Amino acid sequence: MFTGIVEHIGTVAEYLENDASEAGGNGVSVLIKDAAPILADCHIGDSIACNGICLTVTEFTADSFKVGIAPETVYRTEVSSWKAGSKINLERAISDDRRYGGHYVQGHVDSVASIVSREHDGNSINFKFKLRDQEYEKYVVEKGFVAIDGVSLTVSKMDPDGCFYISMIAHTQTAVALPLKPDGALVNIETDVNGKLVEKQVAQYLNAQLEGESSPLQRVLERIIESKLASISNK
Repeated sequence: MFTGIVEHIGTVAEYLENDASEAGGNGVSVLIKDAAPILADCHIGDSIACNGICLTVTEFTADSFKVGIAPETVYRTEVSSWKAGSKINLERAISDDRRYGGHYVQGHVDSVASIVSREHDGNSINFKFKLRDQEYEKYVVEKGFVAIDGVSLTVSKMDPDGCFYISMIAHTQTAVALPLKPDGALVNIETDVNGKLVEKQVAQYLNAQLEGESSPLQRVLERIIESKLASISNK
């Protein structure tokens, strides 16, 4: 679990499509360097959020670490755009001695969005994004949380076409990699898991009520139907 508060910006040293080494596991791997500030307590198997993607450390040194990338992750995220020199937001998994400053971030990216535009507003920057997959628009709500490349941010506005906006203060601009990306670039999006949980629970409850012959909802529906039929017959 993560908080969406970026600890450090690392640099991609190497992106391999087929890493035959033991640490690469004969699949896609990424070596990230300039990461010393977050590796002092690192262990093989630790989770590190890299641009918001929860990835497992398979090898590390004092300054760099390697992670393996599953095909599902390649599809869901913008990881395939990483190349040597790309700047990456890094956050270690939450520990008992760290403040919970952002929001509940799993590191399980839902989809990607493109940066549509940006506007300076005083010392802040207002970014506009468009989701690739419309099915996730319902989980992005005004004044709600969203993790963008692993950064905990507040949705400031929603457009009818599904585009959404965030406002980034000056401090955050210097602490994360997002301002370095050009318009049109992709970012990783993780919507608030609470919305997905509520939706599933409500759907399961309603389905159970509709399927139950003597459920409270069925009885309410029967009374409504009987009332309508009685109204029609009395005319």
